[in-house]
Amino acid sequence: MSGQHTLPDLPYPYEALEPFISRQIMELHHKKHHQTYVNSLNAAEQAYAKASTPKERIALQSALKFNGGGHINHSLFWKNLAGAKSEGRGNGGALQDGPLKDAILKTFGSFDVFKKTFNATTAGIQGSGWGWLGVNPTNSQLEIVTTANQDPLLTHVPVIGVDVWEHAFYLQYLNVKADYLNAIWNVINFEEAEKRYKEATGK
Repeated sequence: MSGQHTLPDLPYPYEALEPFISRQIMELHHKKHHQTYVNSLNAAEQAYAKASTPKERIALQSALKFNGGGHINHSLFWKNLAGAKSEGRGNGGALQDGPLKDAILKTFGSFDVFKKTFNATTAGIQGSGWGWLGVNPTNSQLEIVTTANQDPLLTHVPVIGVDVWEHAFYLQYLNVKADYLNAIWNVINFEEAEKRYKEATGK
Protein backbone atom coordinates (compact mmCIF):
# COMPACT_ATOMS: atom_id res chain seq x y z
CA MET A 1 0.00 0.00 0.00
CA SER A 2 1.36 3.44 -0.93
CA GLY A 3 1.99 6.25 1.51
CA GLN A 4 2.94 4.05 4.47
CA HIS A 5 6.62 4.92 4.89
CA THR A 6 7.81 5.75 8.41
CA LEU A 7 10.92 7.35 9.85
CA PRO A 8 13.30 4.60 11.02
CA ASP A 9 14.76 4.90 14.52
CA LEU A 10 18.47 5.62 14.77
CA PRO A 11 20.46 2.56 15.92
CA TYR A 12 22.26 4.76 18.53
CA PRO A 13 21.55 7.90 20.63
CA TYR A 14 21.72 11.31 18.95
CA GLU A 15 24.93 12.21 20.78
CA ALA A 16 26.68 8.91 19.90
CA LEU A 17 28.69 10.36 17.00
CA GLU A 18 30.19 13.27 18.93
CA PRO A 19 32.61 14.99 18.68
CA PHE A 20 32.66 14.26 14.94
CA ILE A 21 28.95 14.87 14.26
CA SER A 22 27.11 16.87 16.90
CA ARG A 23 23.91 15.88 18.65
CA GLN A 24 22.30 19.07 17.29
CA ILE A 25 23.05 18.08 13.68
CA MET A 26 21.84 14.51 14.22
CA GLU A 27 18.55 15.59 15.80
CA LEU A 28 17.79 18.11 13.06
CA HIS A 29 18.95 15.79 10.28
CA HIS A 30 16.90 12.81 11.49
CA LYS A 31 13.80 14.37 13.06
CA LYS A 32 13.34 17.25 10.63
CA HIS A 33 15.04 16.55 7.29
CA HIS A 34 14.47 12.80 7.03
CA GLN A 35 10.96 13.12 8.48
CA THR A 36 10.13 15.67 5.77
CA TYR A 37 11.26 13.27 3.04
CA VAL A 38 9.06 10.54 4.56
CA ASN A 39 6.02 12.83 4.81
CA SER A 40 6.48 14.18 1.29
CA LEU A 41 7.02 10.70 -0.18
CA ASN A 42 3.81 9.46 1.46
CA ALA A 43 1.90 12.46 0.10
CA ALA A 44 3.34 11.98 -3.41
CA GLU A 45 2.50 8.25 -3.42
CA GLN A 46 -1.05 8.95 -2.27
CA ALA A 47 -1.45 11.58 -4.99
CA TYR A 48 -0.01 9.15 -7.55
CA ALA A 49 -2.51 6.47 -6.52
CA LYS A 50 -5.35 8.93 -7.12
CA ALA A 51 -3.94 10.34 -10.38
CA SER A 52 -6.13 9.46 -13.34
CA THR A 53 -4.13 10.73 -16.30
CA PRO A 54 -0.57 10.15 -17.55
CA LYS A 55 0.04 13.90 -17.29
CA GLU A 56 -0.84 13.87 -13.57
CA ARG A 57 1.38 10.86 -12.96
CA ILE A 58 4.31 12.38 -14.87
CA ALA A 59 3.95 15.60 -12.86
CA LEU A 60 4.55 13.59 -9.65
CA GLN A 61 7.73 11.83 -10.85
CA SER A 62 10.19 14.43 -9.55
CA ALA A 63 8.56 14.49 -6.08
CA LEU A 64 8.63 10.68 -5.93
CA LYS A 65 12.29 10.56 -7.04
CA PHE A 66 13.48 13.34 -4.72
CA ASN A 67 11.63 12.31 -1.56
CA GLY A 68 11.90 8.58 -2.24
CA GLY A 69 15.63 8.97 -2.78
CA GLY A 70 15.91 11.07 0.38
CA HIS A 71 14.20 8.33 2.38
CA ILE A 72 16.26 5.48 0.85
CA ASN A 73 19.58 7.33 1.17
CA HIS A 74 19.07 8.48 4.75
CA SER A 75 17.81 5.06 5.91
CA LEU A 76 21.11 3.65 4.64
CA PHE A 77 23.18 6.57 6.00
CA TRP A 78 22.08 6.13 9.63
CA LYS A 79 23.09 2.44 9.62
CA ASN A 80 26.32 3.45 7.91
CA LEU A 81 27.45 5.35 11.04
CA ALA A 82 28.53 4.27 14.54
CA GLY A 83 30.06 5.87 17.61
CA ALA A 84 33.80 6.33 17.18
CA LYS A 85 36.08 3.58 18.42
CA SER A 86 38.71 6.28 19.06
CA GLU A 87 36.31 7.84 21.61
CA GLY A 88 35.31 4.52 23.19
CA ARG A 89 31.76 4.98 21.87
CA GLY A 90 31.44 2.06 19.45
CA ASN A 91 33.06 0.45 16.41
CA GLY A 92 33.01 3.55 14.16
CA GLY A 93 36.10 4.13 12.06
CA ALA A 94 37.55 0.64 12.60
CA LEU A 95 38.13 -1.29 9.37
CA GLN A 96 38.89 -4.86 10.47
CA ASP A 97 40.69 -7.49 8.43
CA GLY A 98 38.25 -9.16 6.05
CA PRO A 99 36.85 -9.14 2.51
CA LEU A 100 36.02 -5.40 2.45
CA LYS A 101 39.48 -4.35 3.68
CA ASP A 102 41.09 -6.73 1.17
CA ALA A 103 39.01 -5.26 -1.66
CA ILE A 104 39.80 -1.65 -0.64
CA LEU A 105 43.54 -2.38 -0.50
CA LYS A 106 43.44 -4.27 -3.82
CA THR A 107 41.47 -1.50 -5.56
CA PHE A 108 43.11 1.62 -4.10
CA GLY A 109 46.49 0.42 -2.81
CA SER A 110 46.00 1.71 0.74
CA PHE A 111 43.23 2.81 3.08
CA ASP A 112 44.59 6.40 3.07
CA VAL A 113 44.56 6.56 -0.73
CA PHE A 114 40.97 5.24 -0.68
CA LYS A 115 39.86 7.95 1.80
CA LYS A 116 41.66 10.72 -0.11
CA THR A 117 40.18 9.58 -3.43
CA PHE A 118 36.69 9.27 -1.94
CA ASN A 119 36.90 12.70 -0.28
CA ALA A 120 38.27 14.43 -3.39
CA THR A 121 35.57 12.89 -5.61
CA THR A 122 32.80 13.70 -3.13
CA ALA A 123 34.04 17.24 -2.43
CA GLY A 124 33.82 17.86 -6.18
CA ILE A 125 30.02 17.53 -6.21
CA GLN A 126 28.51 20.79 -7.44
CA GLY A 127 25.77 21.75 -4.97
CA SER A 128 24.14 18.97 -2.97
CA GLY A 129 24.51 15.23 -3.34
CA TRP A 130 26.01 12.00 -2.06
CA GLY A 131 29.38 10.26 -2.27
CA TRP A 132 29.31 6.48 -2.52
CA LEU A 133 31.56 3.46 -2.35
CA GLY A 134 29.65 0.89 -4.33
CA VAL A 135 30.02 -2.49 -5.96
CA ASN A 136 29.71 -2.45 -9.74
CA PRO A 137 27.35 -5.39 -10.41
CA THR A 138 28.89 -6.12 -13.81
CA ASN A 139 32.40 -6.90 -12.49
CA SER A 140 31.99 -6.95 -8.64
CA GLN A 141 34.62 -4.18 -8.37
CA LEU A 142 34.55 -1.42 -5.77
CA GLU A 143 34.09 2.01 -7.32
CA ILE A 144 33.64 5.55 -5.98
CA VAL A 145 30.65 7.31 -7.52
CA THR A 146 28.48 10.33 -6.75
CA THR A 147 24.81 11.13 -7.14
CA ALA A 148 23.19 14.56 -7.34
CA ASN A 149 20.57 15.91 -4.93
CA GLN A 150 18.75 12.96 -3.32
CA ASP A 151 19.13 10.60 -6.27
CA PRO A 152 19.58 7.05 -4.94
CA LEU A 153 22.48 4.96 -6.20
CA LEU A 154 21.03 2.74 -8.93
CA THR A 155 24.12 1.84 -11.00
CA HIS A 156 25.99 0.17 -8.11
CA VAL A 157 25.18 -1.68 -4.89
CA PRO A 158 25.88 0.84 -2.11
CA VAL A 159 28.50 -0.13 0.47
CA ILE A 160 29.12 3.30 2.08
CA GLY A 161 27.15 6.49 1.42
CA VAL A 162 28.11 9.95 2.67
CA ASP A 163 25.60 12.80 2.70
CA VAL A 164 27.17 16.05 1.51
CA TRP A 165 24.10 18.23 1.72
CA GLU A 166 24.87 21.28 3.87
CA HIS A 167 22.30 20.19 6.47
CA ALA A 168 24.55 17.19 7.22
CA PHE A 169 27.47 19.34 8.42
CA TYR A 170 26.96 23.11 8.26
CA LEU A 171 26.11 23.72 11.94
CA GLN A 172 29.44 22.21 12.94
CA TYR A 173 31.79 22.59 9.97
CA LEU A 174 30.24 25.69 8.34
CA ASN A 175 31.21 25.79 4.64
CA VAL A 176 34.35 23.65 5.04
CA LYS A 177 33.10 20.44 3.48
CA ALA A 178 36.62 18.96 3.48
CA ASP A 179 36.79 19.05 7.30
CA TYR A 180 33.47 17.19 7.54
CA LEU A 181 34.63 14.59 5.00
CA ASN A 182 37.87 14.03 6.93
CA ALA A 183 35.98 13.72 10.24
CA ILE A 184 33.27 11.34 9.09
CA TRP A 185 35.69 8.41 8.67
CA ASN A 186 35.90 8.28 12.47
CA VAL A 187 32.23 7.27 12.61
CA ILE A 188 31.83 5.07 9.52
CA ASN A 189 30.42 1.68 10.52
CA PHE A 190 32.70 -0.64 8.54
CA GLU A 191 31.00 -3.74 9.96
CA GLU A 192 27.76 -2.65 8.29
CA ALA A 193 29.68 -1.75 5.12
CA GLU A 194 31.32 -5.16 5.03
CA LYS A 195 27.93 -6.85 5.41
CA ARG A 196 26.69 -4.96 2.35
CA TYR A 197 29.87 -5.74 0.46
CA LYS A 198 29.52 -9.46 1.16
CA GLU A 199 25.87 -9.45 0.07
CA ALA A 200 26.76 -7.60 -3.14
CA THR A 201 29.62 -9.92 -4.06
CA GLY A 202 28.33 -13.20 -2.64
CA LYS A 203 31.45 -13.54 -0.45
